[in-house]
Amino acid sequence: MADQQTAFSEQIKNGYTCKGSFFKIGAAMLNDDVVPGCDINLPLKTLNRHGLIAGATGTGKTKTLQVLAEGLSEAGIPVLLMDIKGDLSGLAAAGAANDAITTRSRKIGIDYTPQACPVELLTLSSEKGARLRATVSEFGPVLLAKVLGLNDTQEGIVALLFKYCDDHRLPLLDLKDFTKVLQYATAEGKAGIEKEYGKISTASTGTILRKVIELQQQGADIFFGEKSFEVNDLLRTNTGGQGIVSILRVTDIQDKPKLFSTFMLQMLAELYATLPEQGDAEKPRLVMFIDEAHLVFKEAGDALLQQIETVVKLIRSKGVGVFFCTQNPTDIPAPVLSQLGMKIQHALRAFTAADRKSIKQTAENYPLSDFYKTDALITQLGIGEALVTLLNEKGIPTPLAHVMLRAPRSRMDVLSVSEIDALVNASLLTAKYNNSVDAQSAYEILNGKLQEAAGQPEEKPVRKNSGDAAPSMLEQLLTSSAARQAGRTAASVITRSLLGALGLGGRSRRKSLF
Repeated sequence: MADQQTAFSEQIKNGYTCKGSFFKIGAAMLNDDVVPGCDINLPLKTLNRHGLIAGATGTGKTKTLQVLAEGLSEAGIPVLLMDIKGDLSGLAAAGAANDAITTRSRKIGIDYTPQACPVELLTLSSEKGARLRATVSEFGPVLLAKVLGLNDTQEGIVALLFKYCDDHRLPLLDLKDFTKVLQYATAEGKAGIEKEYGKISTASTGTILRKVIELQQQGADIFFGEKSFEVNDLLRTNTGGQGIVSILRVTDIQDKPKLFSTFMLQMLAELYATLPEQGDAEKPRLVMFIDEAHLVFKEAGDALLQQIETVVKLIRSKGVGVFFCTQNPTDIPAPVLSQLGMKIQHALRAFTAADRKSIKQTAENYPLSDFYKTDALITQLGIGEALVTLLNEKGIPTPLAHVMLRAPRSRMDVLSVSEIDALVNASLLTAKYNNSVDAQSAYEILNGKLQEAAGQPEEKPVRKNSGDAAPSMLEQLLTSSAARQAGRTAASVITRSLLGALGLGGRSRRKSLF
């Protein structure tokens, strides 16, 4: 027994000792006891190689995610969390010690010090927080077609309509604009568009329109529009050097998987299109955690899955790590799972024959161990314990370790309503993004053309951004559709040319004039 523990201790120390920056997440266990000196250190250098946190309900996945977010923030790395269940806001408040936490910390060999993280609350809907939006033009024809699940012919029509709008200075800001262009291309504008760009099938445009309506029924109207969210606002640190933890509150879109996967793919593509190459730096620029990750893949077709796989492969070079948190590793498609360098496996339950088969398959995804019978141990892990393997500083997988994980230092509960209100009211991003803007775009311009053709006076678009003062002549010039589209088109040609071959979207970057 002593020889076994000595061999185990030597293997763990060799596998998890780091020379560069690291974060201690727990201590290794053998025969249900913590082995002294067997620290499990997470090297920051390899966090852009992505990861997985898996386990049955109630086994501690969310608390592990919380621990990782705390450690990254303390190391000056910004974090983006997808909060599906609404239980991560406690990161903004300091925790409190109790007997269980004190005992666990002593076993692991750390001092427990309650500490809050700097937190920014974001939202895709009417939840409290800074609103995230993107325009249809910024989404791009390739990515939009993939999200809608279009075939090659229909995808070609979408690309044609985007080109038409670019050439004729028709800004596509929201789905209302895109729908209007579709209707115009099959009615009043059909002859002119076909003369300039080629034939357009009415049946194909009808199918595209039905797909857009399906997306709208999942609430996509709240996501498409202005003011567009700038990804650089996710890459901030506070005055003390801590990385800002941005919590995207999406509790109200659990039943809208297409909207969630649409947002996730757009965010990844936007990060890829925006950030410069970094390679393997000492620490990543940003780490994203996608809780309840099965929602991303639930209604994704083959084309969309291929897009996600491609982005996950490529975004590593931009210094971005993506971590999927789900109940079972089989929720993640195999091509994506193969890209995940770090795996933290909490307990799984074997209630049925299908469960036992799934557990055996899960165990085969982990390195072989002389010290554990992995498939049996997965069902016996306690709360706050996990099987861990990751990539060391050389990119080599570490030995499998049964780990007692440290407890979060922030609150292991949600913020109160008053605490959330105070956090949102103090946010600079809320002030920046939560004023609604409805600028003149394709919908208004095409309606004006049709009314003019019918001999009716053109309806003037109503400005909906904050403030009642009439715009100056200079402001009218700067905010005109022509000026806005000129900046968009120049950047979009470059971005779409580079990313189109990869099947990626990415916005045409320009400074907002509002």
